[in-house]
Amino acid sequence: MRFAFTKCHGSGNQFPLIDARAIALSDGEWATVARALADRSGPVGGDGLLLLTGGDDSAGFGMRMFNSDGSEAETCLNGLRCTARAGFEALGIDAATVRLKISTAEAARVAELAPGVATIRTRAGPASLAPADVGLRVTGPVVDAAIPGLPSDRAFTAVAMPNPHLVSFVEAIDVAELVALGEWCEARPALLADRANVSFVAPRAGGDLFVQTFERGVGLTDACGSAMAASTYAAGRTGRVPFGREITVFNPGGLVRASAEADGMVTIAGNATFEWDGEIEIDLASGAATELTVTARRDAEVAAWAALRPE
Repeated sequence: MRFAFTKCHGSGNQFPLIDARAIALSDGEWATVARALADRSGPVGGDGLLLLTGGDDSAGFGMRMFNSDGSEAETCLNGLRCTARAGFEALGIDAATVRLKISTAEAARVAELAPGVATIRTRAGPASLAPADVGLRVTGPVVDAAIPGLPSDRAFTAVAMPNPHLVSFVEAIDVAELVALGEWCEARPALLADRANVSFVAPRAGGDLFVQTFERGVGLTDACGSAMAASTYAAGRTGRVPFGREITVFNPGGLVRASAEADGMVTIAGNATFEWDGEIEIDLASGAATELTVTARRDAEVAAWAALRPE
């Protein structure tokens, strides 16, 4: 089956994006497409597959996101910005409610972060500290505390955004330690049977944050939008950043502007950069991806983001 797609990224979080509004495939078939397109060693590569889906009475359009292992995520806020831009362009609008897997989010086109950088603001939540929402088998909410049974002595805040996150504030990020803990979670231990995204967060001057994440179903990523949202909320909940203050959240892939409220709602404004458009053939039986054709390049957008991205 041949698919047209756009290769895009939000804050360095890379995705192939398909307008799936007129495509009828089973969940298993979409999982096959995700594994083929988001394979980092394959012809396209990425951290997951984004699907623009149809709207309904409560949402202008929808988004589905499949991780590179074929599992479907509850949300993906970097991907949401890219999908929202695609939906806006398809429908000729600048704002919409977007239906996600188990929730909705608000998205709107806003002033550019820098010239030529398409910028989308999203508002999602509310974040939850309930262990059942995080999928964590403990007796009460975990806020800046050690988690019994977790192979780490660090203090964590467990947040559902609504996908599950473990957030630890650290002086310096030890990537090897982060990967080891993320891989432990990927094994689906009884403590976290549905796994979790794990983030180490290093505070910066002025209340800004630097976040690095081992993403559930993906691995170590340059960026994870829901992790940046969870980290912003956790910073407010633990008193590191006042609720309502807009900060810059950095990650290896770039940056966003973010703020969290006491009610758990988190607002993020960041790029939705379209890099190139292509078509590819995918055998839904074998998962083989062949015959990639690049149909258009968006070099000006790529250059605009490169000029903004911090070194």
